Amino acid sequence: MSGLKVNAALDGESLSLASALRRRQARRNSIEKSGRQWCRTYQSHLHASDSLVITAAVGVSGMVLYGLEPAPTQVTWLLYVSTSSFIAGAWLAMLELFRTRDRSLIGVGASEYKQVLRATLATFGLLAAAFVLLNTVHFRGFFLLDLPIGVSLLLFTRWLWRRHLNKHRAFGRYLSDVLVLGRSKDVKYVATQIEKYTGATYQVVGAVLEETDLDSVIVCGRNIRNVGNLDDVESAIASSGADAVIVAGDIRGGGVYIRDLGWQLERSSTEIVLASSLTNVAGPRIRIRPVEGLPLMHVELPYFEGGKHVIKRAMDIVISAVALLILAPLLVALAIVVKLDSDGPALYRQDRVGRRGKLFRMYKFRSMVQTAEQELAQLRDHNDGNGLLFKIRDDPRVTGPGKWLRKYSLDELPQFYNVLRGEMSLVGPRPPLPSEACNYQGHVHRRLFIKPGLTGLWQINGRSDLDWEEAVRLDLYYVENWSVTGDLMIMWRTFNVMLKPVGAY
Repeated sequence: MSGLKVNAALDGESLSLASALRRRQARRNSIEKSGRQWCRTYQSHLHASDSLVITAAVGVSGMVLYGLEPAPTQVTWLLYVSTSSFIAGAWLAMLELFRTRDRSLIGVGASEYKQVLRATLATFGLLAAAFVLLNTVHFRGFFLLDLPIGVSLLLFTRWLWRRHLNKHRAFGRYLSDVLVLGRSKDVKYVATQIEKYTGATYQVVGAVLEETDLDSVIVCGRNIRNVGNLDDVESAIASSGADAVIVAGDIRGGGVYIRDLGWQLERSSTEIVLASSLTNVAGPRIRIRPVEGLPLMHVELPYFEGGKHVIKRAMDIVISAVALLILAPLLVALAIVVKLDSDGPALYRQDRVGRRGKLFRMYKFRSMVQTAEQELAQLRDHNDGNGLLFKIRDDPRVTGPGKWLRKYSLDELPQFYNVLRGEMSLVGPRPPLPSEACNYQGHVHRRLFIKPGLTGLWQINGRSDLDWEEAVRLDLYYVENWSVTGDLMIMWRTFNVMLKPVGAY
């Protein structure tokens, strides 16, 4: 009888263990079918397109060079085929080594494009050294053709895939479901930033709040439910089907809690993400350097002078000069339209505050009646602007042409001249009025550490629809973390905003 009891107990234990294993497997399967599944599929698509592009670029180069040979032979053909295959294999290997298809890179920001460029340059640097050592200088034609063709096609296809990804994300697909863990204040801030600015990389499906008496937090008009507590995050993950957990701000238990949480999440293959409290510090300035098992986070100082700024100025000169030359007929046509519509000059000149508080004369196409300044006092009570900035959605002073000039940012085009003169940059913070700059308090004056921009983060993230605090945050983030690649990305996104304007009035 006792034997039967023991066997029954063992059977019950086995069933319990089997049930636990089934639940864990089901949880893993649900994770696989959500964020990780689309990511693996997307990565395989990237791998296929990269392989196709590199094979095509190297193949075309080989055929062109073979055709230029004075007396090509079968040996020459085999040599070109083997060299092309070697270059293509090395290039693909470097793209893999530099993790250009890593989940943390794809679909958002400039890092993906940067890694593709770095992998390509590293590939051709090593190949150049190898060809010199092997005394095969006649293959330098591969570099002259492969490098520009391959890089252009790689970046273009990556951009096309990103457009495809963002198009699907707009309909709620290709998203990683996440829980945000922490105090309600920190959870709300992180969830708000994800909702607004990450290009929908994550979708917040729930919160795990320190405050056990709260049922939910409201973010951008959406109710995010509290689905668990800090002591049982695994259950919250199982019930919500989340792919990752974002730890927002300081958490009760500190580093020990985060370490233990990471060990727990290993069982469900759930990713853990730490939201840094250094809200205005971007990745390029952060370096993790472990010292005897102690991970130290080094935050580099921002530089407001130096070689990077020389490159920025060179880019400003070249692009603004070319833009003024190409846009000259359009500028003349717009000036005529403005001049014929109402009394006053076609160009509006206004003093603005530049770098280090230096005043300069900024140029725009006039979009208001000539008496706009005199009528301003009567409209002060109708301000729709953010903080120090005065704006009215339906400003009666705006002329007919002025409405569509403002809507599509065409009134800003004369500022290419300010960029060429060195008073402004192509990308930077919004140039403030002297009356605004005089009222800057605390850290806001740091906006003046670099030149103001023709476009910037403020323009591609809502312009006048942003509140004052958010506009300042974006400007300060740019001032301390800007990069040449980031500037190119902002300029590209500006074209999209001009075609689909938001916050322009």
